[in-house]
Parts: sequence; structure tokens; C-alpha cells
Amino acid sequence: MSPTYSLKLLAFLSILPFAVLAEAPLPKVQVKTEMVSMSDGVKLATDIYLPEKLDGKLPTILTRTPYNKTGAKSFGEYFARSGYVFVAQDVRGRYASEGTWHWVSDDGPDGVDCASWIGKQEWSDGKIGMLGTSYVGGTQHAMALAGAKELATVIPVDAISNCGVQSVRNAGAFEMRFWNWIMINGGRGSNAARDEGTEAVLKEMSDNRFTYLSLLPLRHGMIPLQLSPEYESWIISAMRHGANDDFWKPNNIIDHASDYKDIPVYLVGGWYDSWAGNTTANFKALTPVLKSDVYLIMGPWIHGAQARSVHGMVDFGKEAAIPDEKAWRLEWYDHVLKGKDNSVGKAAPFAKKVRYFTMGTGDGHKTEQEKLFHGGEWHDSDVWPPQDTEAVNFYLQSDGSLSKKAPTETKASTSFTYDPANPVPTIGGNISSGNDILLQGAWDQRGGEHVWNWQKPVPLSARNDILVFQTEPLTEDVEVTGELEVKLWISSDCVDTDFTAKLLDIYPPSKDYPGGFDLNIADGICRARFRDSLKEEKLMEPGQIYPLTVRLYPTSNVFKKGHRIRVDISSSNFPRFDLNPNTGEPLQQHRQVKVAVNTIHQDADHPSHIILPIRKR
Repeated sequence: MSPTYSLKLLAFLSILPFAVLAEAPLPKVQVKTEMVSMSDGVKLATDIYLPEKLDGKLPTILTRTPYNKTGAKSFGEYFARSGYVFVAQDVRGRYASEGTWHWVSDDGPDGVDCASWIGKQEWSDGKIGMLGTSYVGGTQHAMALAGAKELATVIPVDAISNCGVQSVRNAGAFEMRFWNWIMINGGRGSNAARDEGTEAVLKEMSDNRFTYLSLLPLRHGMIPLQLSPEYESWIISAMRHGANDDFWKPNNIIDHASDYKDIPVYLVGGWYDSWAGNTTANFKALTPVLKSDVYLIMGPWIHGAQARSVHGMVDFGKEAAIPDEKAWRLEWYDHVLKGKDNSVGKAAPFAKKVRYFTMGTGDGHKTEQEKLFHGGEWHDSDVWPPQDTEAVNFYLQSDGSLSKKAPTETKASTSFTYDPANPVPTIGGNISSGNDILLQGAWDQRGGEHVWNWQKPVPLSARNDILVFQTEPLTEDVEVTGELEVKLWISSDCVDTDFTAKLLDIYPPSKDYPGGFDLNIADGICRARFRDSLKEEKLMEPGQIYPLTVRLYPTSNVFKKGHRIRVDISSSNFPRFDLNPNTGEPLQQHRQVKVAVNTIHQDADHPSHIILPIRKR
């Protein structure tokens, strides 16, 4: 631009009205707070965001949260400016709400009462859409299962569901992220925390979680958590209750899909999210029973991080992120609640019923942020899993290889020692509520200062308590997309123990990564006493061989030419899962710990294998 032209432009701009140059002021929003009575008289603190100029009745966007309703302010203002009323409510017993907190079980009845109250307000057109992530996503499922009359649609993101299957309890094991959640939230926003002295004691307890991790199991009245009794009661009961029965009925969609209200549902999850398996399971459960549309999107994301494309040590490419966390929700609500003809059903991310991100199409270079560029690409489908996949068995061979060839030996097995005092450390994976003790997402499976219980730069594959099975370097790209299971034949010298499995994408050495990169893709566990049924415990006979299935989290990943597909088998993954003491005592009530010798059988009669859903590219 020439100096003369620049001066003329500045002169022209100087005579424009200031209002043209300044950004137009945002419309104002009214915010009111009310204590809304539930049917039992308990009052819940509720913020209402209204457009300054309210023209007629509007649909409502509702969020019900245990994390303080004031944290929803940006959403409230956004949706109020977009032609909605926004309501944020503290769930029972949390922050400004009255009553006693209970895990999810009150959120159905309270949600129905809240929806009824909204429907009677002068600003309400009687239609409610919900939003929220994690626990807040679970309150959406709870309202839908309770059949709230005014509820018109939900967008549950990484949402609580099926707690006795693959979430709070995972095939009988306990996911320690919930212990972490209780140790933090028992003294934050709880009834106990309203007293400053008690709050300080509970914070001190939370700050010393690493020490408390070594002092499990929990017993009533033994640690400061007793000062927050509803939290102590729930975590002790949850850690002791392994069976998937009525204790875990709240938000059990798999077994109670027919109770779910027939409304449009948009399920959002991530391959590295802690609820990934339940998100795809809910899609498969709800699709056949609801007449309304059920949509599913699965990205490469960790918990609640759809706006990011880097997760752990890995970069999946800019296109992996949904950058505006509000706009895509607004598009859905405008279509469902206001009947607008927009991109829903026509364009991404709503082009088809299923949208999923296939990881692994990148070149593996190290980015400027020193992340592995794993990359990926989006795909759309009418169903999940995609129809164009073939289930292929990859067998765990006695020589440590992994191949499609079934074993022919008449007798072959590999044994290892599992010592609960020296468990396999967790390095990434399907984590939420990790707060200091757990790493989330995709990580090189090597130790370092970032792994509190594996501080040296030593690969996990060096451990003798991990059995490593891997293919030869691949001669062509292999895409794995769908649900994952590992079928094992096992035995032990103990009456109970755990078996874990992990799927990895093994990068060969390169200029940027001279030692290669062992990338975790998915993992899972099975507590042996629940090998036959998640509803009933059955201890083992030492030395007897049993079939056992480890269900991994679903995924979509390209294992590129030159990479290896690897499966790691062990008996611990701590602190992702609680430690099995191997004694057969009642869950989390043990006083003893025993070292176990566990065995994987790999012969013609016991062909242990992983089932990989291979999609042709």
C-alpha cells in the first residue's frame, strides 16, 4: 500500500461516525436468581438468563450442574442473546442448593420438577433443550429416562451412564477417577465445605491424595472424608459394589433404553474420553427404540475437550477440533426447538447420523509444540459401527508375535507375576477427573517426570509383568474402526485377580523420534470374579483354565505401513483402576495382599486373541 493511499484512507476513516468503527454493543441480558422448590420441599438455586427485550414465549436451554451454576455464565449470555431463555441450576446438595447430594439418583425426579417449573413460567414456550458435559451430561440422561414432559432434546457430551458396566465399575474393577472426584469435591461445593474450618480440613485431605492412594481401602470414619458423610458413604459403597445390579440403575441406558423419552438426541464423545464405550453403546441402544433422530459424533478428544486438537503428547490436526463450542449446539437447538431449516441432516457435523474421526493419517513428525503429529480425518456413516468393516482375529502367539494365524500348539502358555505393591503405571488413556494423579489421552508409553509412579524414561514394555504381543512391521495401512474385544484363556494361582489389555500403535524409529513412539490407542480390564457375568461374582479355582473377555474402548485408527500393531496384557493399570489384592476377599474390604502368578494360554484349544474391526481403505 502506497504512503499516499494510506493517508487518504486514514483521512476518509476519520470522518466516519465513531459507531461505524466501534464494535456494536452486545444486547443486554437480564439475570435473575430464584430458589426453585422441588416436590419434597427442597429448594434448588437457579439462575435465569433472559433477553433484555423479551418478545413472546421462548424455548429454554437448561443445564443442571454439581460444579456451580455461576460457571455457566458465558453459555447463559450467549443463548439469551440468541433468542432463548437459559436456566442454570445447582443440583441438590451442591453449592447454593439445599438438600443432600446423592450420585445421579435425584437428578431424574429433580429434573422433572425443574422442567415443570420452567413450563409454567410466563417466558416459556414449554420446550426445553439441555446441554452439559460429564456429570452435567448425566443429568440430561436422567431427565430423559424420567420422562420430563417439557424436555424436547438433549446434547449429552461425555455423559455419565451405564455406571455398572464400563464407567464407575469397569467389568467389575473400579475406576479410580471417581475416588479422585470424591476426594476433591467432598470439600468443594459440598454442605460440609460451607464451614470454613471443615473446608480447610477437607482441602488438606485432597492435597494429600497421593498418600491416601497408598492407604486404601477406605473404611468408614477413618479419614477426614467422614466430615462430608454423603460423599464418604457413596464412595465406600461404590468401591465395594462390583455387580451391575439395581445399585447402578440410575442412568442405566443399556438395560432401560425403552424408558428414554422419544426426543432427538445428539450424543458426543471422544476416543480418549472416559465415557467413550458408553457413548457408542448408548447410540446402539437408543437408535432402535426411539422414533426421533439419534445422532453420534466421536472425535479424537479427551474428556470435555472438543475444541482442542492436541490431546496428551499427540496432535491430531486442526480439523480434529470443533472450535466454537456454542455455535454447533445453537445450530442443533434452532433446528429442533425452533424448526429452522439449517445444516442439521445436510452438512457436517450433522450430515449423517454418525460422524467419526479416524486417527493416524499423519506423517508422525514432531510439531513446533513438540507433539507427535498423528493426524486424522473425518468420516460420516448411517450406522455405528460402520458396515464396511470385517472382524479379524489377531492371535497372541507364544513367541510374543501377533498374527492372523491361529496357534497350532497342543499346549502353550505364558505366565507372569502381578504384585499389587508394584502395579503397572497408568500413562494416558480414557481418563476424566484425573486432577494430578492421572494423565489423559494419547501418550508415548514411556516413563518420565510426568508420570508420578514411573519417573524414569523407561518404556512400559521393559516390565516383566507386561506380556507384549506385536505384529511384524505392516506392509500396508490397516484401519481399525469399531468396538474392540480381547478374548483370553487365563488361569491363576489365586482365586481372584485382574487381566488388562491395551492396544498400541507402534511408530518405528525416525529422525524426530529416534526411539520410536509407543502410542496407546485403547485399553480395558476384567476382574476375574466377574468373567462370566457382570451381575454375579464367582471366584476361580487356582490352576483351572477359564475364558475371559476384556472389552476395550472403541476407536478408529489407521496403523500405517511400517508401524506395528501391539497388544499388552497384564493385571494392573494404576491408578486408572483399583488394585486387585488377589485374595478373594469382599471388594475393597481386604486386609491382606497376595502376589499372583497369572497365565495366558495360547494353544489350539485356547487361542487367546484380539478381535480387530478392519475397514478397507
